[in-house]
Amino acid sequence: METVLITVDKKVDKEKIYSQAVDLLNQGEVVAFPTETVYGLGAVATDDEAVKKIYEAKGRPSDNPLIVHIGTIEEVSDYVEEVPEKAKKLMERFWPGPLTLIMKAKPDVLAKSVTAGLPTVGIRMPDHEVALELLRTLKKPLAAPSANRSGKPSPTKAEHVYEDLKGRIPLILDGGTTGIGIESTVLDVTVDPPVILRPGGVTKEMLEAEIGEVAAPSLKEQQLESTPKAPGMKYTHYAPEAPVYLIERNREKIEKTVRELQNKGHRVALLAPSNYASIPADYFFPFGEEEDRKQMAANLYDALRACDKTDATIILATTTSTEGVGAAIMNRLHKAAGGKFI
Repeated sequence: METVLITVDKKVDKEKIYSQAVDLLNQGEVVAFPTETVYGLGAVATDDEAVKKIYEAKGRPSDNPLIVHIGTIEEVSDYVEEVPEKAKKLMERFWPGPLTLIMKAKPDVLAKSVTAGLPTVGIRMPDHEVALELLRTLKKPLAAPSANRSGKPSPTKAEHVYEDLKGRIPLILDGGTTGIGIESTVLDVTVDPPVILRPGGVTKEMLEAEIGEVAAPSLKEQQLESTPKAPGMKYTHYAPEAPVYLIERNREKIEKTVRELQNKGHRVALLAPSNYASIPADYFFPFGEEEDRKQMAANLYDALRACDKTDATIILATTTSTEGVGAAIMNRLHKAAGGKFI
């Protein structure tokens, strides 16, 4: 299969591009497109055969449910049995945006492959011009996990999608680098208090300011062996080729660790704030300024992917606090490292 990559910007005929993407989706194909979080791999969420192509292209386990993307808030009631009051408040405040709400799915509407056999579904409205235009032109919901091979770092650039899925999908819409850089927050509103199943750009603090108490399971509690209710809860994710180890932001400890690993014959890649650049690792990939967790989130996956273009045999990634979006960053780092700390 030939994979076509088309740039969507002000200089091109957008109507023709969206028409091409919509035609493919209506024919039961998959299309990669940008959102404000990461690039998504979309198929019409009511077409089971099309949705199965997502799992096939990604090499994704079939018990891992998919998030449904919609273009307008009004569409929610087409796919869920009821919209809780707290969900309505959160939609008004954070949609379009990086918040996925888990609600009870209407039976026999969405493809079975979307819900992975669960009675619930995760729905969100992305905050990206290309994603919204595609959804509103299509006038159908799109099931869309991140557009990468399963287990790899999520794609924040069209070239990341091309590297992973060339020859596996027909079309990639290139809308530039994504803004937030980590996947949406997933909140289960079928329980009270609502529970964060995956931390993301909309933080616990932001949610509680709108609806009161919100539960957030610890990293350990998130490692469930049962069928996951949300993407990213069960399997190893976000991992480059070389093993990743987490290390606290302590210059002396990092320098000592780098020396020890190099003495053992390792080539070390260091992912850390910009002011750690003088540490003599073999490769250095900056997260951004120290304590700027928004920068860290935006750069995280690109830095992890950059390591695969080196001959590094081990990757050290500095940790951050779990305040605000730090909870989402640490969730992704913990999964990339498989929980391994230096």
